[in-house]
Amino acid sequence: MEIDKAIRETNDQKLKTKYNNAVNVIQRALALYPIEEVAFSFNGGKDSTVLLHLLRAGYYLHKVNSGHSNGDLSTHASTFPIRTIYFESPSAFPEINSFTYETASSYGVQLDIIRQDFKSGLEALLKTKPTRAIFLGVRIGDPTAVGQEQFSPSSPGWPPFMRVNPILDWSYRDVWAFLLTCKVPYCSLYDQGYTSIGSVNDTTPNALLCVKDCGKETFKPAYMLSDGRLERAGRVKRLPQKVNNGVKSVFESHQDNIRTASIIAVGDEFLFGRVEDEIRHLLCTKLHSIGWNVSHFVVLQSDVDSIAEEVENRKSTSDMVFLYGGVGPLPSDVSIAGVAKALDVCLAPNEEYQKYLRNLYGQKWTGDCSEMAKLPEGLTELLIHEKLHVPLIKCENVIVLSATNVKEFDQEWECLTNSRLLPTIEPFVSKQFTTSLSDLEVAQPLSKLSFEFPNVHIGCYRKSRSGPLTITLEGKDEEMIEAAMKEVSTKLSSQ
Repeated sequence: MEIDKAIRETNDQKLKTKYNNAVNVIQRALALYPIEEVAFSFNGGKDSTVLLHLLRAGYYLHKVNSGHSNGDLSTHASTFPIRTIYFESPSAFPEINSFTYETASSYGVQLDIIRQDFKSGLEALLKTKPTRAIFLGVRIGDPTAVGQEQFSPSSPGWPPFMRVNPILDWSYRDVWAFLLTCKVPYCSLYDQGYTSIGSVNDTTPNALLCVKDCGKETFKPAYMLSDGRLERAGRVKRLPQKVNNGVKSVFESHQDNIRTASIIAVGDEFLFGRVEDEIRHLLCTKLHSIGWNVSHFVVLQSDVDSIAEEVENRKSTSDMVFLYGGVGPLPSDVSIAGVAKALDVCLAPNEEYQKYLRNLYGQKWTGDCSEMAKLPEGLTELLIHEKLHVPLIKCENVIVLSATNVKEFDQEWECLTNSRLLPTIEPFVSKQFTTSLSDLEVAQPLSKLSFEFPNVHIGCYRKSRSGPLTITLEGKDEEMIEAAMKEVSTKLSSQ
């Protein structure tokens, strides 16, 4: 069996553990229920693709362990014995449909195609084909995973069956590690930047994988998403309207009102807690005030390679990258060198910048100052402002701040706003709701709310351990915020 062989030969111990645990769940289910009374819900997505191949391996190993096979794992049966359900939807991506049918043909999967909603279709199917257990590709973090375990009875009001979730504890990283290690086909949309696929009306490529080059946008494949928690960042409420007479669609207008920024702080003084980082708080506050979204913040040691790697990752996924710390004549001031390495250019003397430095340092000008005047060759733009002694440095969409205190930052921020590099866009709308309920009591209602309102950011905090819980709702659409606020009030009032 090629799947089991690929996993046994990998050095990825975490993947081996997840694989063994999932296969154990599958074998337990197959020991509990006759093969005729189990089914598998397949939708063509990455999670159910993983589960398909786990079921193939789990079934074969089940046969080996029960003495119905000679134990030769180098071959596999030409047909997939578990009844497979596919809910075909008119709003599904054509690529999903094509992949599903091609996969069924390749692995001998007999599809029961249902063209109804999940609940109605399931009720009709179970009347004609009694089913006691259904394998699902649900993972923790999915909206439907709340309260589920590896074996969970169906919810009240649904047909009675056992939900079997072999990959419930798998992460985004685990899914891609399995697919790439086993070298199995997956839907082509994942190579186009899609990281979580729903319908054509609510799914776009993940902006965090966007690469902008000379005005053109391309997307890196899904497995290159560094933070799996942002897997659903491409799931938005998209209205499939097209441009008519030069008027943009609702979705396109929504995209115009989103700008993302990443912030990189450099310095051991921040990492070791020797200095309070005022710049981060001020920068986040200022960006938020003009409608920008800070999607990432990281603190790095003063190391050229670390800085270069982070800048390279962030400049292709953010509209603007702000870097501060590590700017000056000291040996630890290597931020500019890190930016140059990320952009794959050399550091070269910049005569205009050198002029400003000479005026600033006067008699103290030394060879170390000359090193400071070396900037990324051919890509550096100096942002000049009357209140700044030295211009800000901009390289493509990376801005290097030299401020070390509030006064200097305010001056640099004024320079940035005057340069029109940071347009003020549609502001955020915020609402708050305070409750005395415990975290456990609000967890499930808020999880469902996140699924119902994907464009609303829901945050929670307490000012003290015994104090009330403050729930914040924030987004760009005031009507949606109001609707989410009404919904959360209703859900929590009934608790």
